[in-house]
Amino acid sequence: MNAKTDFIEDFDAFDADDEFSVPSAVETAPKFDPFGEEALQLTGGVAAPLDAAVHAPGPPVTNPVGALLAGVESALGEASVPRITIHVFCQKPETAAVAEKAAADRRLSRATTEVRPGGLAEALAHYHNQPTPPLIIVESSEPAQQLLAGLDRLAEVCDPGTKVVVIGSHNDIGLYRELMRRGVSEYLVPPLQTLQLIRAVTTLYTDPSIPFVGRTLAFVGAKGGAGSSTLAHNIAYQLSEAMQANTVIADFDLPFGTAGLDFNQDPVQGMGDALNKPERLDATLLDRMTARCTDRLSLFAAPASLDDDYDISAEAFEEVQGKIRGTAPYVVLDLPHLWSGWMRKTILSADDVIITALPDLASLRNAKNMIDLIKKARPNDAPPHLILNQVGAPGRPEIPVKEFAKALGIEPALVLPFDAKLFGQAANNGQMIFEVNAKAKAAEGLAQFTQVLSKREPVVAAKPQSLLDRLMKRG
Repeated sequence: MNAKTDFIEDFDAFDADDEFSVPSAVETAPKFDPFGEEALQLTGGVAAPLDAAVHAPGPPVTNPVGALLAGVESALGEASVPRITIHVFCQKPETAAVAEKAAADRRLSRATTEVRPGGLAEALAHYHNQPTPPLIIVESSEPAQQLLAGLDRLAEVCDPGTKVVVIGSHNDIGLYRELMRRGVSEYLVPPLQTLQLIRAVTTLYTDPSIPFVGRTLAFVGAKGGAGSSTLAHNIAYQLSEAMQANTVIADFDLPFGTAGLDFNQDPVQGMGDALNKPERLDATLLDRMTARCTDRLSLFAAPASLDDDYDISAEAFEEVQGKIRGTAPYVVLDLPHLWSGWMRKTILSADDVIITALPDLASLRNAKNMIDLIKKARPNDAPPHLILNQVGAPGRPEIPVKEFAKALGIEPALVLPFDAKLFGQAANNGQMIFEVNAKAKAAEGLAQFTQVLSKREPVVAAKPQSLLDRLMKRG
């Protein structure tokens, strides 16, 4: 709906009897909760199978198509909406409730959203002498011909560049085609899910020049020394090697980051330079600033220097993250143990949050504070993943795993046993634990957790054919 001439068309091409019906296979598909919590536990040093993962019960799914799309898209990175104004005109209270939840979501956090009652009729009255915002969402339960006539009147007052999303009550392919022909950006049919509305909006502002948006995995420790950075690096390595997915590690612990040490890399430029001048960061400069650890794993290293105070704005961190996300399907954010404006924003805007804790009281308190904050601020996302690390250290009093989980109200996704020799050897050699001992219990647990986190199956390398096999094929 960029201009009146694009929007207003005759009714002749519209056939109100051209009904659209959802295929029976979709209608009869089993209901599922795409946002159930996947938990993977290491019990007695033996990794539990993936089909034993714990799924949190969810509400009944009343829109299986929307649920299916949400489940598929949750495996991808999700873009956020730019700083725009969005007006939503609702007829039904339930639609207004969904719109309010969507407006509070992290993906729409930069937009200013106003939800108003009255539907399409109220929108027509409101914009009679008011400029239109970049995006209007209107709901109407009117018959098809009346809906189209109302949208034609709305087009007469819409400014060039305004996008319109319509929420209607007619599940009709003919109506859908006519709306698209008239320049409507999207047509949605209730019952709406919050994520369905969010993704309808974010899709409108996806940059077609960017082939994908990398999925951000934010790793943070509940306390210093919990091992969050070590686990982040090993999981990033597993993503690149076992899943064969291009992955970037962004080390945001500017003065004390260890990613360079863990991969035996000494990059000349990196995160510090990018954050100081984020506006200069382009694809060429990004490539020069990253160190290649393997064929599929790149490192955006921290300066690891105390020569600077690193007084950097949250906007700079956000801009750099956005540009890094365009370079790989997975972006692992190695976050320091501190709290600030940029840290809070980074955690709450990540696609997945992984908290690493030790089985002690300080970790319990800090992890609970973080989990409570994340759950409250991200109601439309899965809860954070909890890794309980270094369990069973000799001579150290610990909080039992069951009591730790009960206090937090969340089951650990992974419980790793204390193994100083394995992790110490890997750290001193600049290697990952998979390179030191891929059959170690910790390595097996991290491999399975990576599979759950990535929602991917490991890529099995094809076995080389023997001479006999080749001869038999020729015969």
